[in-house]
Amino acid sequence: MRKTAGGFTLIELLVAIAILAVIAVLSWRGLDQIIRGRQTITNAMEDERVFAQLFDQMRIDVRNAASDDEVGEPAVGVQSNTLQIVRYARTPGVAPRLVVVRYRITNGRIIRYASPPLGNVGEVRRALGGGENENWGSVPLMGGVGAISARMYVPKVGWTTQMKDVQSAITENDNNLKVPQLGNAPLPRSVTGVEVSVGATSLARPITRVFLVGE
Repeated sequence: MRKTAGGFTLIELLVAIAILAVIAVLSWRGLDQIIRGRQTITNAMEDERVFAQLFDQMRIDVRNAASDDEVGEPAVGVQSNTLQIVRYARTPGVAPRLVVVRYRITNGRIIRYASPPLGNVGEVRRALGGGENENWGSVPLMGGVGAISARMYVPKVGWTTQMKDVQSAITENDNNLKVPQLGNAPLPRSVTGVEVSVGATSLARPITRVFLVGE
């Protein structure tokens, strides 16, 4: 009686290869989903960090805003998708000076422009009336931005984007100081709050934050 040699038939090998191929495809898809999910989480965390840095810098600038009477013009203003703030620059051992700060979009990036420290009202007015030059600093804060908008809270008016509302509030506050009963009271702020909305390509809807001026 002759013994037959043991082994796998061709059909069995094909079935085994097919099973291994299916397992490989399923494993690759699972691994790919894990990698994609990790990348999505990483990107979301990076976006959150960038937004946090942007809004934290805005909060610091708005909190250190000067008063309207010190500037001689509105200390906080909005125009053509640009947020402008005149703030104090405090350096240890040096008297506080004023700096003009502007936030605007340039080539899809939010850039913070800052003038050099200004020594008097004349320098402040020239900085407010002109553009940025080589003496100004610029720091890119966030890319992939489609739009940035801001509006101001003016007491007795509410939220507005109109500088004429701010000017009217300054005029009213100045006239009220001429009332004898008020004496030498400081000039109230014309703008007490700022709302900023940033729309980015990675966001389904803009992110909005509200800051208190001088607080």
